[in-house]
Amino acid sequence: MTYPTHNDRAQDLGLLFLRSAGALFLLFVHGLPKLLDFNTQLTLIEDPFHLGATLTLSMAIFAEVLCPLLILTGVLARLACLPILILLLVALIVVHSEWSVEQGQFGWLLLIIFTSVLIAGPGRLALNHGLPGALRYA
Repeated sequence: MTYPTHNDRAQDLGLLFLRSAGALFLLFVHGLPKLLDFNTQLTLIEDPFHLGATLTLSMAIFAEVLCPLLILTGVLARLACLPILILLLVALIVVHSEWSVEQGQFGWLLLIIFTSVLIAGPGRLALNHGLPGALRYA
């Protein structure tokens, strides 16, 4: 068994901070307000693919509540990044295509954060180590 070096521990702490900060921001700024005020949000949500407000809002809540919780714990973190990235790309490119980079900077920063987690994984400070086989790396 090899022991983590100082650099390995620093990298794991950095990944923990990156995924935790991104997940908590998304959860508290977008996810929980949608979940806690579902009926009002139904009247406000954009429905760019005409799926219906309920389905569109439910998918947004999945990406902005459940996925950040998975990322925060480090369980299936890479898989959990995918719905978030799709949601962000739809919001930035389809729904708010008129926005400048400055106007959409929060969305672009979240896109950078969750793409980084997708590429790097959650690090060793995650609960995914108890999962079997390939699920450990998802």
